[in-house]
Amino acid sequence: MSNPTAWDVIQKQLDAMPKPQQVLRLCSDPELRDRYHQAKLAKERAEDYVKSVEKGADKEAVAAVRKQVRDAKTAFDQAREAYEAATVVLTFQALERGQLEDLIKQHPPTEEEEADGDEFHAETFAPALIAASSVDGMPIEYAQHAMRTWALDDWKSLWGAAWSVQQRKRSDLGKG
Repeated sequence: MSNPTAWDVIQKQLDAMPKPQQVLRLCSDPELRDRYHQAKLAKERAEDYVKSVEKGADKEAVAAVRKQVRDAKTAFDQAREAYEAATVVLTFQALERGQLEDLIKQHPPTEEEEADGDEFHAETFAPALIAASSVDGMPIEYAQHAMRTWALDDWKSLWGAAWSVQQRKRSDLGKG
């Protein structure tokens, strides 16, 4: 058995890298979502504030601020729990390059789309990509249903999650 070369080690690392993923969260209750984001911000502010107070305040002041931090964390935990209970999480994963290119070829642009510089026919490609990149196994029929029935911004978020993960790079060129 031969010793692995430097390239063998690098190749093993490269081959073991997970494909990029993108998560889309859809919350059924906008008030819960807003309360969660506000509680998260309040917790972060309280944590930052306690750090500044600890540097020079007396023990009673520090204790009072630490209590505020605990209260903010408790409120955040409760808001997060409620938010997560009302949220559906969809996960999308980057396709292998050949898979993506084949999918694009299966959905050629119309003459008008091609004239606009588009690479694919969005009406058929978008649901196909969503289904193909869904880690959760979303069927193409449901992706088509979402395209027809979801609110425009929610549809854009769904499409954006599936398309943006295809564009995510793991490389970093430059110094350092």
